Order: sequence, then structure tokens, then C-alpha cells
Amino acid sequence: MALPTDPQALAEHVTTYMYNNDPASQALGARITHVAPGAARMSMTVRADMLNGHKTCHGGFIFALADSTFAFACNSRNLPTVAAGCSIDYVAPAFEGDQLEANATEYHLAGRTGVYDVEVTNQQGQRIAIFRGRSYRLRGAVVEDPQANQ
Repeated sequence: MALPTDPQALAEHVTTYMYNNDPASQALGARITHVAPGAARMSMTVRADMLNGHKTCHGGFIFALADSTFAFACNSRNLPTVAAGCSIDYVAPAFEGDQLEANATEYHLAGRTGVYDVEVTNQQGQRIAIFRGRSYRLRGAVVEDPQANQ
């Protein structure tokens, strides 16, 4: 079966492939709730084993959610892309049981590089963190077209 040619269908296909091969996102309990070319949204429930000594969600888990969402957004066109750098600002704490949502949007894409913004919010829509990622595109494809060698 050939890869989808419709950009939205391709983004969904690539995301399914990547998620099925992503034990880190799966271990977080992160779920993909939306994907489109250059965009992605994921959600995660803060578990007791994600809390730090202040009984708030450890920043590393919030970062991992934002970073995974960034990865799905920048690979959504089936062009293998990695992080070239990123930063995060934590603006409010998250607590056990909170439902976090990370929403990644493409800010700029030119040549092999891109810039993506990810906003992490809780179930009340309160902003928890702001992440900015810079991407670099590699050669090849995330999902190879099975008909390319025929």
C-alpha cells in the first residue's frame, strides 16, 4: 500500500507509525489527540510517580510531554526531523491528577530548519509551561514508501 498523498492523511499515518515506535511517549502515558502538517497536540495525566519533593509535577515530565509533541509536529510531513535545540519556561505548577495538554504549532519553516512553539496547559486551561524548539531536517523519510523500490 502506498503512502497517503493527502497532507492530513500523511500526517496521521506518520504519527501512528512514530507513536507505535516511541516507548518514551507511551511510558509517559502521553496520548496524541490531534495532528496536522506542522502541528500536534498531546495529553498526559500527572501521576504520583511524576511528582518531585514539593509534590508538584517534576519539570522533566512536563518537558518530555512538550518535547514529544514538538517531535510529532515537526515530523508530520514524513521528513525525518530532530531537535537542534529547545528551551522551556515553567510558569505554574502542575499537580497529581492534572490533565496536561501540550499544543505544538509551527512558527517558522525554511529549508532544513524550523521553529516550533509548544504551550502546555492544565484541565482549566491555565498555562503551565512554554516550550520553543528548533528543528533540523535529516535526509530520507520517517516512513518509507513501500512502492518506492518496485
